[in-house]
Amino acid sequence: MSALTPDSPVGQEILQSRLLAVLVIDDVDAAVPVAEALMAGGVKAMELTLRTDSALDAAKKIRTELPEMMLGIGTVITEDQVVQVADTGAKFAVSPGVNPAIIRKAASLDLPFGPGVMTPTDIDVAVREGCRLLKFFPAESSGGLKHLKNISAPYAHLGLKFVPLGGISTANLTEYLGNDLIGAVGGSWLAPRETIRDKNWKQIEENARTAIGLIEQ
Repeated sequence: MSALTPDSPVGQEILQSRLLAVLVIDDVDAAVPVAEALMAGGVKAMELTLRTDSALDAAKKIRTELPEMMLGIGTVITEDQVVQVADTGAKFAVSPGVNPAIIRKAASLDLPFGPGVMTPTDIDVAVREGCRLLKFFPAESSGGLKHLKNISAPYAHLGLKFVPLGGISTANLTEYLGNDLIGAVGGSWLAPRETIRDKNWKQIEENARTAIGLIEQ
C-alpha cells in the first residue's frame, strides 16, 4: 500500500502528471503563490524538498489552500522526517537514495514512498522493499537515459517505472518521456529558487506552460 508502484493510486497520479516541479521554498508566504503559478501553467504535481526550515510549513499551507495540487515531499532522509511529512498530509515522499529503514517507516505510516536509485544495487534493495516506481537521481550526471537503460535491464520483467531528476530541462525532457522506462520527469528549472525568492510568478507560469506544451506535442 505504501511503497510507490506504477499501478498504485498515487503512482497512477504521478504517471498521469508526467511532470513534477522540484521546489526549494525559503519563505512560507511564497508557498501558495508558486503553487498557483505552476497550476496556471498546467503543472499539477510537485516535489517540495526538505532543504529549508520553511519546507514543512510551506507544505501544510499548500495542502490546506490548494488541495488540488499533488504535493509530494522530497529529501526525506530521516525517520523523524517521515513522521513530519506524514503529518503534513502530503500524497507521497521521496528520498535521494535507498534506505530500507526510511522505506519501512513510511510503510508503517501508510505514506507512499519512492527511493532514489542510481545503481543496480540501489534498484535491487528498493525492489526488495516493494518499491516499483523509483526516483532516478541524479539522472544526467550519472549517465542519463543510457545509464538507466543499462542498470534497469536485469529488472525489466518487473515492470519498473522511473522518475528522473537532476539535469532535466526543456532540452531533454521529451527524450526521457519518450522512453517506456519513464513514468514522469521532475525538475527545478520550472521554479528555480531565485525566481521564487524574486516572486516572479509570471516567469514560473511561463516555464510551466512551455514544458507542458512540449509534452503535449
